Amino acid sequence: MSQASPHDPLISATTATAQVTEGRFKRVLGVPSLVLFGLVYMVPLTVFTTYGIVTQVTGGRVPVAYLITLVAMVFTARSYARMSVAYPYAGSAYVYTQRSFGGAVGFLSGWALLLDYLFLPMINYLVLGIYLSASFPGIPAWVFVVAAIALVTILNVVGIVSVNRANFVIIAVQTIFIVVFVALGFSTAAGNGVDPLLPFQGDGTVDGFGALFAGAAILCLSFLGFDSVSTLAEEAKDSKRTVPRAIMITTISAGLVFVLLSYVAQLVFPSNDFTSVDAAGVDVVSAAGGQWLSTLFIAGYVAGATGSALTSQASVARILFAMGRDGVLPRRVFGHLNKRFGTPVVAILIVSAISLLALVFDLTLLSEMISFGALIAFSVVNLSVVKHYFLDGKERTGLGVLNNLVLPLIGFALTVWLWTSLSGRTFIIGLSWLALGVIILAIVTRGFRRPTPMLDLKE
Repeated sequence: MSQASPHDPLISATTATAQVTEGRFKRVLGVPSLVLFGLVYMVPLTVFTTYGIVTQVTGGRVPVAYLITLVAMVFTARSYARMSVAYPYAGSAYVYTQRSFGGAVGFLSGWALLLDYLFLPMINYLVLGIYLSASFPGIPAWVFVVAAIALVTILNVVGIVSVNRANFVIIAVQTIFIVVFVALGFSTAAGNGVDPLLPFQGDGTVDGFGALFAGAAILCLSFLGFDSVSTLAEEAKDSKRTVPRAIMITTISAGLVFVLLSYVAQLVFPSNDFTSVDAAGVDVVSAAGGQWLSTLFIAGYVAGATGSALTSQASVARILFAMGRDGVLPRRVFGHLNKRFGTPVVAILIVSAISLLALVFDLTLLSEMISFGALIAFSVVNLSVVKHYFLDGKERTGLGVLNNLVLPLIGFALTVWLWTSLSGRTFIIGLSWLALGVIILAIVTRGFRRPTPMLDLKE
């Protein structure tokens, strides 16, 4: 980093940050734990969260939509992996774009990322309430939502080790269901004489590539797990090596599971005539194995939704902590780690309070808004690779042009393509959120007359 005057306002801001920020994260996570965190975040059974919606949007071609999204996400995941080596700090896209394009752009990128990170816990609580209330109709959905928020909050406050231990149980339950469902699904499809190419051909209700890209844009929320891995950089052992590997392993393995599950689901239930679009997974699972498999599915799905809420809350709390540590959000509120637990307790509690909005939001809106924020963050991280390595680092020899220019630009183009497939309502709400971010930035910088606060990474 270049030298600056001691009287530079940026240095003054970072000095103040260093003085008020308490504690450090504990480096306890290796590659297996990071991958596990990412997979729990992504929830292998998340296929059934938006399955009914995307089945209708794509005309029964959900596996194809997942393949399109996976291709786009592999390029972007690679860009995250590259930037996690350059800046192995909590904050993810916020830190990467801040260091590549400056504090203002970094803040707005982080602000956009907050849109999906704040909404992702909500969508998990929402679907958890939907499925549990369907299984126990005598208990209101809000009871399950509030109970889940309380459990997740406690585990996150206690620390990342408790989250990691819970992740093993959560993944084990989902894995058991996946193995049983795939086996029964292929058996059921063979017995019914279903064409194995049907999930790629569709049901004829919707045609064309536009529908596939619209469905793929919604499915982007399923791939947010690789981004969550980067938020744990300050809790990873040898983060410059472990985090990039975990990002790529998480993205590819989860994507293949999504394609497999959606393929089997459409073989088992080759229709979009669901009892409930939001709970379409129940119809699919019942068709594959009847009531007993539906019970196992509910158990696995609830475990998955709880785990995703657990890991997503951990991630967003760390992004809020990073922004508070920098001073773009109030330091006294967000910029501290609890001395006893080593976690950003205040940020965790605030996220829990916001998550109560799951009681009033609908599934489609949450899905679209999560994808909107994610795609903005994905776009700027791809560009950050170009800025950091190709333009600033001048790494342009040999494979430098391919690694630092061509591949990230492909990721950027694919991400923008998906981004423009979202609905008009999504853009209205998303751009309004960004406008609020500009207002906050104007307040922090005194009408843009002062530099945007940034943490001195040497601290």
